[in-house]
Amino acid sequence: MFDLERFIADCEAAVADRDDHTAAREVLARAVADPGAVLATLGEPKRAGIEVLHRGPRVTILNLVWGPRMSFMPHNHHMWALIGLYTGREDNIFWRRLPEPGDRPQRGDRVEAAGARSIGPGEVCPLGADIIHSVLNPLPRLTAAIHVYGGDFLKQERSEWDPENLVERAYDAERARALFEASNRFGPA
Repeated sequence: MFDLERFIADCEAAVADRDDHTAAREVLARAVADPGAVLATLGEPKRAGIEVLHRGPRVTILNLVWGPRMSFMPHNHHMWALIGLYTGREDNIFWRRLPEPGDRPQRGDRVEAAGARSIGPGEVCPLGADIIHSVLNPLPRLTAAIHVYGGDFLKQERSEWDPENLVERAYDAERARALFEASNRFGPA
């Protein structure tokens, strides 16, 4: 049985002991090792969206549900993150900055694809604080994952990259919410 309150307490304890994702990754891996138990506690996803399960200064935990065939633009977190899938599939593309020759990375830089990873139920994908990634749910149904972040994710200033020209801009939470809502309106392809 997945006990949400215990999971939150274990994540908080894990980040108190270490200032990185290592211990929290073990906590999340134990939780999603039984995807059915997570589904039983959190419920079968009904619509795309982001549910805050816990928010604190050292750790934020979200239940994130991707809509059918939903694609989400390249973005960063500026803190470590863990993705633990409990239903569906999530394809991540990892990006690297392309600063002008001789320049240090800065806002407005473009990115190029640098790698990819697909994760399924029961798997955990760690992301370092400097990672830029985009997400695709390749399935014609909802995909859901528990996301654990190493800090107060909801107040963190971040960047996103325009999906058409791959130029960096300030992260827009309203634009993100609109993408999830659009996914709910259009449903499976």
